[in-house]
Parts: sequence; structure tokens; C-alpha cells
Amino acid sequence: MSKTIMSAMLVSLLFSATSMDIKAKTKTMQLRIIETSDVHGSFFPYDFITRKPKQGTLARVSSYIKAQRKMYGDKVILLENGDILQGQPTCYYYNYINTQVPNVASKIMNYMNYDAATIGNHDIETGHAVYDKWASEVNCPMLGANIIETATGKPYFLPYTIINREGAKIAIVGLISPAIPNWLTENLWSGMRFDEMVSSARQTISTLKEEEHPDIIIGLFHSGKEGGITTDTYTENASLEVAVKVAGFDAVFFGHDHTTFAETITNDEGREVLCLDPANNARYVAQAVINMEKHKGKWTVTEKHGELVDVTNQPIDEDFIAHFSSDIEEVNRFVGRKIGEFGNTITSQECFFGSSAFTDLILNLQLQITGADISFNAPLSSNATIAEGPVYVSDMFNLYKYENQLYVMRLKGSEIRKHLEMSYDQWVNTMRSADDHLLLIERKKRNNIEKWDFRNMTFNFDSAAGIDYEVDVTKPDGEKVRILRMSDGRPFSEDEYYKVAVNSYRGNGGGELLTRGAGIPHDSLESRIIYRSEKDQRYYLMKEIEKLGTITPKANNNWRFVPDSLVAPAAKRDYDLLFGKKDK
Repeated sequence: MSKTIMSAMLVSLLFSATSMDIKAKTKTMQLRIIETSDVHGSFFPYDFITRKPKQGTLARVSSYIKAQRKMYGDKVILLENGDILQGQPTCYYYNYINTQVPNVASKIMNYMNYDAATIGNHDIETGHAVYDKWASEVNCPMLGANIIETATGKPYFLPYTIINREGAKIAIVGLISPAIPNWLTENLWSGMRFDEMVSSARQTISTLKEEEHPDIIIGLFHSGKEGGITTDTYTENASLEVAVKVAGFDAVFFGHDHTTFAETITNDEGREVLCLDPANNARYVAQAVINMEKHKGKWTVTEKHGELVDVTNQPIDEDFIAHFSSDIEEVNRFVGRKIGEFGNTITSQECFFGSSAFTDLILNLQLQITGADISFNAPLSSNATIAEGPVYVSDMFNLYKYENQLYVMRLKGSEIRKHLEMSYDQWVNTMRSADDHLLLIERKKRNNIEKWDFRNMTFNFDSAAGIDYEVDVTKPDGEKVRILRMSDGRPFSEDEYYKVAVNSYRGNGGGELLTRGAGIPHDSLESRIIYRSEKDQRYYLMKEIEKLGTITPKANNNWRFVPDSLVAPAAKRDYDLLFGKKDK
């Protein structure tokens, strides 16, 4: 009996020792991978356009990152996912005005110690001189596996980077939406091409596994969830498609579409992939917490989960503000310069219901600057207002949001009408009764708030100056627009060619109004451009306002929705849903 007990005790001791030995040899690590995306110049907790405090911003993200690093040290990995170089006067000033010093965007990224970054389409839009300089100033690797230098056939930036934490090799793969040629003129991306994302990811993963043997692979994609522009060769927003079809990714961080997303999907191999998008303007960060275990010299992922962290209630990093105080003061001086006077208040809210002072001011100035016959423009913001009284540089960013160039194109009358048909088809409903909506609107949830919003992107809602026309909302799509005459009284002909002022986004095929709408092949657009401005459109609008001094913008009243019996009550209802009841 005593021998049996002793044998059992010996077996038990040997089993315990073996278990302890296994545990001693097994090492664990928890990574926190955090992404910012589509920051659009939201660096400081102050909006240099509205001259009011701003939610979110990197000043609050900086506080959150510092707190995370204090708790978790170098197990925190910080990633930036593109579109950081446009959106606020801060960017414009350091991109184009004070170019002799490091770009404030690169200084901020270095201050926050980003570990890797991709480049976005709005970064490319700044032009080679700006983004090449910025990329050279940033301390972290700049990624873009599908941005290919045409002269060499190799990636213009790095295809991936390897981050090492306690011997674990963490690969970050960067990709960008390949739709850039649909938006931007070639001089902005000369010497480059943008390959389709799925095949580029597959090739990069294959190279990674063969040469680097990473323990974990993270995607960092400046491309939305799904959809957007789709052609025979690529899809604009392909992040989920890559996550599903390309085996190897543990997590995919993405952006571009300004829509929050946090889900775990299953790829074609049956493996789970975290997919995270923090939307825009640094109100959220995307965060993946990944547990890893090392056994016999090999790290493996044992558990992972993701979330979007709301940073709007984080404290402002006062050290961050102090560090960049001189930049803030310099930009404040720039935007605070008076350039003219408005005799009345204008708002973009009115643009959606007919000819309006806000849009028509831009349309008329485009005609004045270029001498074109007809002018196209869309509201770049659904809720922008410039008050009666002094007009400052800051107001110009409210009037015109993006750094587009100004083009004049040669378009046929029938193409002009078809262009407008597609615009209004995205904009207005086909009304069958007095109870229908005038506009294509629906309930949407953004930042956990549900409200009425436009179904489609308002920056594709082109209206025109230089022609008089009606939009019959009872007619089917493609048959709503009836052009009556040129606004100077001359007849309008569908067979005649006209000089048409447009922004470069539209002229390069953005929104597909000229291609899918007007029917012009994309590779023919370049031949239609007969003038392109050297500087951005906002620059010329500002110069015209300075020249005029005092302006009282008025609606041209050259177009309207009909029939009024349906339109008038529906317009009032939709206005109230979108913007609240109008003050008397």
C-alpha cells in the first residue's frame, strides 16, 4: 500500500513539474494597435474655419495615446491611415503658404510617435511637392503596396513594414483606393499608377510570408468598406473584399468612406479578421487588442477583439498645445485677414431646394474668372453659413471646402443635360403624390445619433449657371431636366458645343457625372479640357472677392423644381426634417 501511495505521489510531482516547465516556457503578450484615419487637418481643438471649439482632434487623441503608453508601454502601436493633409486652413497654410518649414502634419505625427502610416487620396491631391516633402519629414515608414512607380515597377512608398515587439514580428501592409485617376489630374500623381487592391494584397502577403515570416499581419487601407466607383479593373472601396479574399490578415484597419465600422468577419479560409474604421476628423480611434502566446520560439494569436474609442471626452493634451502654440498663432493670423464684405448672409442649406445665393455666388465667380458659357458646381457642405458683414480668409474655407483646380471643358448641349440629369437623379425623388419627399433623404445613424440625411453625397449635386432650366420632379430618372434657353436669351442647342466651367474633381471624372452621366469615355476627358488653373479654385474665388470689395450675393433664379403645387409643401417638410424649422 505504501509503495502504491509513493508511486502516485511521484507521478503527481512529475506531472506538476512538467506543467510548471511548460508554463515557464510559454510567454504571453498583449498588443494594443490604434488607428487614426481621415483626420483632415483636425489637429487642434479649434476649428479655424468657423472660429469655434472643435470636437475630437489629435489634441485629444494625443492624451489618450499617452495614457495608453503609460499603462502598456511599447505594446501600443499607433497607425495613421491617410487624408491628413487637407481639410483645415492649418493644412492649406503649411502646404502652400509657409512651405519653407516642416509641414505641421509631419511635426504632429513625429510628436505623437506614429509607428507607420499610409497615404490617402486627399494627400495625393496636394501634389508631389507637398506630399513628397511631408513623407520625407515623417519619422515613421510611409506605406502603399499598390502605389507603383511607373519607371521602376516597384512601390513608390514601402509596401509594408515590420514592427518588432519582444521578438514578435508584426507586419503592417499599406494600400490605397485605386480610384485616384477618377478624381485627380495626372500631374498630381505623375510617375505613379494605382493597382487593384485584392491582387496587390495577395502578392504582398505572399512576399511577406516568404521573406519575413511574420507572426501577425495587419492591414492599413485607405479605402472604404465596399462599393463606390466600380470598373472592370477595380473597386474604389475594397477593404472588406481584401479581408475576405486574401488569407493572412489578422486585422484590417481602414477608412476613406467617413463611416464608423467595427466587426469581426470570417475570411474564405474560415479565419476571423477584425475590421475597423474610425470615420473622420479624429472623433474616434480604432483599437484592436490582440493577445499573443509564445511557445517553442513561435508567437501565435490566441485572442483578439476590436472597438472604436470615442475621444471627444478625452482631456486636451496641454503639452501638445504648448508645443504647437506658435503654429496655432501663425494660422490664426492667416485666417483672420479680412478680404471683403457681404451685404447679406448666405447658407448652403438653401442650395438643395432651388437656385440659391450660396451656390450661385460660386457659379457666377467661375464664369467671371474663366469667361465660360456655363458653370457647374455642387454644395461641398450641407450646412455652411457665411454671415453678413466682414468676410475673412477663414470664410473662404466655408464657401469652398476642397483644394480643387478650376477647369473649362468643351461639352455638347446633350452632354450638359445628361450631366444634370444624373445629378438630379441622385438628389431628388420622383414624386407621385403631395405626401412624397422632394429630396432623396433617409434616416441615418452617425456617431450614435440617428437623424435625417441625404441618401447620396451632396458634393455630386451639380446645378448650373448660364442656362435657364426646370427640373420636373414628377418625371422618371433621366427625364427630369428641361433646358429652356441660355440665361442671356440665346437659344440652347443640344447639338452645339459650349465652354463649361467645372472643378478639377468633376473634370477628371469625379462622381461619374461626366462619364456615366454625360456618356463621355473616361479616357476622353483630358481632350475636353481647354483650360486648367495653376492654383486651387479657392485662391481665385478669394482674389475675386478681394477685387470686388463688397458683395451682396443673390440667387440667379435661373432654375427651379416643378410643379410648384407638389414642390412647395414637400420642400418645407424636407427642410424641417434636415435642418429644423427655419427662423421667420
